[in-house]
Amino acid sequence: MTLFKKLIVTTAAAIALMSGSASAENVKIALVVKTLGNGFFDAAHKGAQEAAKELGDVEIIYTGPTTSTAEAQIDVVNSLIAQKVDAIAISANDKDALVPALKKAMQRGITVISWDSGVAPEGRLMHLNPSSNPLIGNMCVKLASDGLGSEKGDVAILSAASTATNQNIWIEEMKKVLPNYANVNLVDTVYGDDLADKSYRETQGLIAKYPNLKAIIAPTSVGIVAAAQAVEDAGLVGKVNVTGLGLPSEMAGHVKAGSSKAFAIWNPIDLGYSATYIAYELKAGKAEAKPDAEISIGRMGKIKLDANNEAAMADPFVYDAGNVEEFAKIF
Repeated sequence: MTLFKKLIVTTAAAIALMSGSASAENVKIALVVKTLGNGFFDAAHKGAQEAAKELGDVEIIYTGPTTSTAEAQIDVVNSLIAQKVDAIAISANDKDALVPALKKAMQRGITVISWDSGVAPEGRLMHLNPSSNPLIGNMCVKLASDGLGSEKGDVAILSAASTATNQNIWIEEMKKVLPNYANVNLVDTVYGDDLADKSYRETQGLIAKYPNLKAIIAPTSVGIVAAAQAVEDAGLVGKVNVTGLGLPSEMAGHVKAGSSKAFAIWNPIDLGYSATYIAYELKAGKAEAKPDAEISIGRMGKIKLDANNEAAMADPFVYDAGNVEEFAKIF
């Protein structure tokens, strides 16, 4: 072969190699949240972006409905199927209603996992709980009990949507441990649908209905802020304590004001990061969703799936006046 022919062959090979590299597409992972404009999910998005940057060949599609309904999420899922994304990681508004759409996605070759708020097993490959459900339920009741001290008082729960999988599981776990906390008298459970204005009104209703109300447990980042604000506006700081699950950045002012003595949450950045990592590992064939399987979640270590193909990321962490300002700078 002449030098000229060798040059042509070499150049053609180089062009082909460059063309192949340029045409290689990123793995498109859709992070589907309950509602857009929610600080918790915005923080999870940051974690997803961190994982995407670390993995190198991942594109994050951050999406969700503007209303926290199953119907709105189904529309989002159908749109993602049409876009031919590679994976869907979803926090569900309804564990059952989303199953048909997500089964359709899996039939089209899309990897589907749920995180935060789960989907029924037939609608996903696996589910990532932010923490152990029993630990979350116990922590919420413990925080209310600690706030009451030796005094016994009426306590109410302000939840998100009545169909929200994780909320309902946590409420069940709260009720299981009530016998362990003699000073907690659970009087009611209401639903704010993860809408600030409705959660605020529901809190006002609780205050009016139960004159001896001493604490409100809101296992929702939207509800806890709305409840704390309602307590402050009613002039009940020091009389009604708001606790549950919230974001330090959104709760720091309310802790300072005294409407909340303490609350808990896992790091949503870590949660979004972990969900993205799992979706990638499964889509890439580096892991399999089956009982006892271990899946890498990058800097977070590994998770191990149970018999229901579920795993827990980490224990909830308590925030109070001593540390909330520090964490408020992070999320």
